[in-house]
Amino acid sequence: SSISTGSRSSPAFQQIIKTTGVLDNNLLVFCVLFSPSDSCEVKLNTNTANRLLVLSEDNRKVTAGREEQPYPDHPERFDYWSQILCRDGLTGRCYWEVDWEGGVRISVTYRGISRRGAGDDSWFGANKNSWSLECSDKSFSVWHNNISTYIPAPPSSHRVAVYLDWPAGSLSFYSVSSDTLIHLHTFTSTFTQPLYPGFWFGFWSGSSVSLCQME
Repeated sequence: SSISTGSRSSPAFQQIIKTTGVLDNNLLVFCVLFSPSDSCEVKLNTNTANRLLVLSEDNRKVTAGREEQPYPDHPERFDYWSQILCRDGLTGRCYWEVDWEGGVRISVTYRGISRRGAGDDSWFGANKNSWSLECSDKSFSVWHNNISTYIPAPPSSHRVAVYLDWPAGSLSFYSVSSDTLIHLHTFTSTFTQPLYPGFWFGFWSGSSVSLCQME
């Protein structure tokens, strides 16, 4: 489902945006209410970046490369998966947007996710500690605990919004196109720890994520 919100700097957005979506096959209507005060300025934690990831634009853009970067050893660095986390754990109501290219997963995870090896315990969306939206030019899919749900609609834009309502146990993803938010999926859970935004990049170079400035 989609709604027209007007410009995100307009009075309509400055009050409240209402978005409704249908969850799974239960025809359960889930209502999300959020305001500009929920906007979060997420920042990348460079100590977590896999060495095949290239940081640019004042550490606001991450691009998957072919050559390892000379990042120092760090216990928080992902040593196999092309992944990176953001700095701050979130426990409130938070809204952020990212631009993406190629094949990526836009994720949140508990801090304790493994950083070592190629197992599911370290891959965003493949374990019980992380939730992901996978984006490609052909489709979207969502992942949690290595279970995926295909979203057949092709991307209408390459900008995604994430809205986390940690106290309510909901995590929603939207496609952002001009002044329209298109609901893609909402996870519901009982979150027990702060959630860290993070990103996974497919096994080809050129995939990228850019953090959007939230006004």
